[in-house]
Amino acid sequence: MITDPTMARIGQGVELHHHRGQREAARDLFAQIWDDIGGEQGDPLHVCVLAHSMADVQDDVRQELIWDLRALAAADLVTDERVGQAGVPLSVAGLYPSLHLNVSECYRKLGDLGRAREHLQQARAEIGALGDDEYGQLIRGGLERLAEQLDDAT
Repeated sequence: MITDPTMARIGQGVELHHHRGQREAARDLFAQIWDDIGGEQGDPLHVCVLAHSMADVQDDVRQELIWDLRALAAADLVTDERVGQAGVPLSVAGLYPSLHLNVSECYRKLGDLGRAREHLQQARAEIGALGDDEYGQLIRGGLERLAEQLDDAT
């Protein structure tokens, strides 16, 4: 159970976007949280999860990629201890498959198929960190779809 107030606020933004279809409201909330945490200087867990979520509400794929790369860089600074303190039911290693999937998808949309394939390969290499639950199945399905799209693009 999420115990960190900032993580809970990020969750509210995710709810706005994914469950209520209020993309702009989610983007506004994420921007406010970004300012509140001090941007990239904030807690790496907050930066990672917030940037990962902010990427999903961007209209321009270049902006989406910038946010996804911020999330990926911040993940390298997050510890399992910090994740546990926040009540997040996932290890740091469990963050990487989704992060690499999103970066790969951005590169695919931008036509940089080499980088897209690199991040797809990294996501696949780290997929073992995910369980066989709904989240793990979602990420695995996304990786399969992306692999098919990249195969079709050659």
